[in-house]
Amino acid sequence: MKLDAATWQVLILDEEGLEARGRLDKLERVPHPEGRMRAWIIRALILTGLIGAVTAFHQSRTHRPTRISAATEKGILLLGNGSEPETMDPQLATGTPEHHLFDALFEGLVATTVEDPDANGPGVATHWETPDFITWTFHLRPEAKWSDGTPLTARDFLFSFQRILSPDLAAPYAPMLYPMLNAEEYNKGTVKDFTQVGAKAPDDHTLQIILKGPAPYLPSMLKHYAWHPVPQHVIERFGKMTDKDTPWTRVGNLVGNGPFQLKEWRYTHSITVDRNPHYWDAATVKLNAIQFIPIVSDATEERAFRDGQIHVTNTVPLSKLDHYRTKEPQVFHADPMLGTYFYRINVTKAPFKDPRVRKALVLAVDQQALIQNVLRGGQKPALGFTPSGAGEGYVSPGQLKYDPDEARRLLAEAGFPDGKGFPKFDILINTMESHRTVGEAIQEMWKKNLNIPAGVLNQDWGVYLENQRKLDYQICRAGWVGDYLDPYTFLSIWQKGDGNNNTGWSNPRYDELMQASLREGDSKKRLALLGEAETLLLEELPMIPLYYYVRNHLSRPEVRGLKSSLLEHRCYKAVSLIP
Repeated sequence: MKLDAATWQVLILDEEGLEARGRLDKLERVPHPEGRMRAWIIRALILTGLIGAVTAFHQSRTHRPTRISAATEKGILLLGNGSEPETMDPQLATGTPEHHLFDALFEGLVATTVEDPDANGPGVATHWETPDFITWTFHLRPEAKWSDGTPLTARDFLFSFQRILSPDLAAPYAPMLYPMLNAEEYNKGTVKDFTQVGAKAPDDHTLQIILKGPAPYLPSMLKHYAWHPVPQHVIERFGKMTDKDTPWTRVGNLVGNGPFQLKEWRYTHSITVDRNPHYWDAATVKLNAIQFIPIVSDATEERAFRDGQIHVTNTVPLSKLDHYRTKEPQVFHADPMLGTYFYRINVTKAPFKDPRVRKALVLAVDQQALIQNVLRGGQKPALGFTPSGAGEGYVSPGQLKYDPDEARRLLAEAGFPDGKGFPKFDILINTMESHRTVGEAIQEMWKKNLNIPAGVLNQDWGVYLENQRKLDYQICRAGWVGDYLDPYTFLSIWQKGDGNNNTGWSNPRYDELMQASLREGDSKKRLALLGEAETLLLEELPMIPLYYYVRNHLSRPEVRGLKSSLLEHRCYKAVSLIP
């Protein structure tokens, strides 16, 4: 069929839309008045339709329910959790991302309370008593069960204590149990018979813990996941007690005893836990599920919060602190924490073997400038290692201060006048913008004050932890949040062989003082022993204390009951979502 110009105009517009404008103009020179009119009408209709479609698309995006609104309706908390957990085995973990997960999946003899996460409330044990703070008797609730419905008994705790203390497991947190009689000796292999360790089960619902000395702080310590029970009947299904990385921690296998149970693990995307129907206090649990979302970039996490993708962040980018503090205070939270941000020093490598070099690095850091000009989050300078509030009556003896002249003198005395000859080294950090920002600020201070060349080396969480354990680093970013309310939780990690030392440093006198503090019954004398130990630690400086933590994070107004904790404990059964 022969087509006239008007027909051509219509077909071109239909098939090529607005790109046909040039050809359409050319065709319009053909003298077909009716065709020209029809073409202009069709073009106008197409333009109107396109504008309407674009407008409708943007309106649909604007009014489309956000991820958090849908999750809120379903009772699902979306939680930023920093890095992907290194392990789901509570007896092999050391990190905060794991801690947050274990607060949902496991529970110890003593638990956090709905009113105060740092208070000591009933967990698997309904109550306990001690005549002398050495012998403790815990009465377990008969209704306690694992998430698969299997009864949980005192013998599960004996298995768990034996497993974490077994030398073959090499659990980094095994020293957490050292206050228990013969626990250290069993862990080091000098005592072979576990029945000699201070843990007994007279019956299924009674557990006795005998310590090597008085420890009034034991209930606070028992809330840490190192003391939590692990399921013998599941672990031994996949291997021996001390086998590592077996499938028992995978979805479908992992059994816990906390308010939630593991439902799904989408690696690098999310870990989902839902309600545990066998939890003894299941009636109190308000949430239906929690999604722990690993977002290592604080800038990405903040965008996810702003775009309605998560309810709560793990942190706040340094560049956004002032904005949220002043412009959106209803979502900004600055919670005090019992924690210290510091750098580990590998004392097995030159030139860091020399204590003069280590002290020069410390004295060349202007903590106050770091806090005021870089962090701006309410942190406090770390004059020692142990923050205030770690224990009643304990005050850190630390008096570290910024003194670049003394730092230069010490460096010259160590053989590096004006930094000459000092080898290039790296500050190892795990992936996060704030760690890089702090590292670059310290790098600049060392360049300015000591004229030494430092780089910043970034590694993913798992690789970073492994290299830290292997001492495959020179300077390494670290943080330590107290595991319980006592200065021992900060000072114990520097003992020889402790799984959280990771510096190569040890001192026999330091270890002697720490062990003496476990046996000392007089509180004042005990704190004096710990103070003497910290004084020695700050003289030899296998680390660089930088500041005491404040936890800055963002939380939606609909999140209720997620209370702050000095020890980073989370009582998830107290949390609810109110649309």
